[in-house]
Amino acid sequence: MDILVIGGGGREHAICWSLAKSPKADKIYCAPGNAGIGQIAEMVPLQVHEFEKLAAFAEEKKVGLVVVGPDDPLADGIVDVFEAKQIPVFGPRKNAAEIEGSKTFMKDLLHKYGIPTAAYQKFDNYEQALEYLRSQAVPIVIKADGLAAGKGVTVAFSIEEAEAALKNIMVDKVFGASGSQVVIEEFLEGQEMSILAFVDGETVRPMSAAQDHKQVYDGDKGPNTGGMGTYSPLPHIADRIIQEAVETIIKPTAKAMVAEGRPFRGVLFAGLMITPDGKPKTIEFNARFGDPETQVVLPRLKSDLLDIFLAAVNGTLDQIDIEWSEEAAVCVVLASGGYPASYPKGLPIQGLGKVPSEALVFHAGTAKNDTGEWVTNGGRVLGVVGLGSSISEARDKAYAAAKQIEFDGKHSRTDIAAKALI
Repeated sequence: MDILVIGGGGREHAICWSLAKSPKADKIYCAPGNAGIGQIAEMVPLQVHEFEKLAAFAEEKKVGLVVVGPDDPLADGIVDVFEAKQIPVFGPRKNAAEIEGSKTFMKDLLHKYGIPTAAYQKFDNYEQALEYLRSQAVPIVIKADGLAAGKGVTVAFSIEEAEAALKNIMVDKVFGASGSQVVIEEFLEGQEMSILAFVDGETVRPMSAAQDHKQVYDGDKGPNTGGMGTYSPLPHIADRIIQEAVETIIKPTAKAMVAEGRPFRGVLFAGLMITPDGKPKTIEFNARFGDPETQVVLPRLKSDLLDIFLAAVNGTLDQIDIEWSEEAAVCVVLASGGYPASYPKGLPIQGLGKVPSEALVFHAGTAKNDTGEWVTNGGRVLGVVGLGSSISEARDKAYAAAKQIEFDGKHSRTDIAAKALI
């Protein structure tokens, strides 16, 4: 079977890598892909929002399955376009992807169905939002309603910081139309956790839990990013808490989406906080694989990813077994200097050939220049993954491999997975 993967980041590289292990996978295409993905898939020079051209390509090549990676095309209805042409596609329809595309929709859904989440208020008027904000205690969380590449959330520790975030979103429109509404939410303290799940209507098959590191600097300091590193599993979080999150949050949310006439099919990604009383609460939902969570979850998948995708598309997800490795995985993101603000591109990357063969390197923002040299082409450049019998061993391998790679301005956190070692 030929497959088309849509997207061009580290997540899509991990998806292509995992699909390529399936004996049922023949040719893999990736649109637009990146230089690393080009080593295992044929890159297609089409952008993720060229829906009709992507569909025409899929028809021309007679691909058996399309897999959509990024959030933006899902929110804009790419799955609906493929379904209308009867092209098998893995991912949620537009009305289901709204669970990520609108934080207001997501929060209202959880409130309606009694699913644990932080207290909140929503606003589409700046003055009213500002008045409410000034009546609240800090820390407090300000969220742009729409998609913002993982950067539309501010945890404000002073009222001045909160007001500045609100102005950036609603007045300065730094996130464009995504900031036409805001959610102002209570600050939750505790341990963060990510659980991704394969979902087919009310059938939920959770993946192994992971933990992301959003802030750019060590100690969870600095602005939010798309993610500076991840690890899986979470040995310091009790299995009963993970199971409680599945039973009280993810499964009820899938059921609620069906009840709302928006059945979800694809990957439902719950960003959770385990509060000091040991209870999980929902921070956010995403409608696709996380990045860089995918880079530590899929290497631990023993089952055939293509079989899982096809089962979800065909409505038979409840009929297959999904197995996970006992191995641990740690991903360290190597970012460009200046990220998540402005950063240069086109800087030569050295040392990729020195990375030990047992480490995995997923390309996120790379390209090749006219001379065939690897160069930087994004904020998050590479995700270096170590595997081991423990988090400690996997972490050591990831950092040892990451040290082999150099480019001007290279930045990475030094404390990825440290919370699991305390």
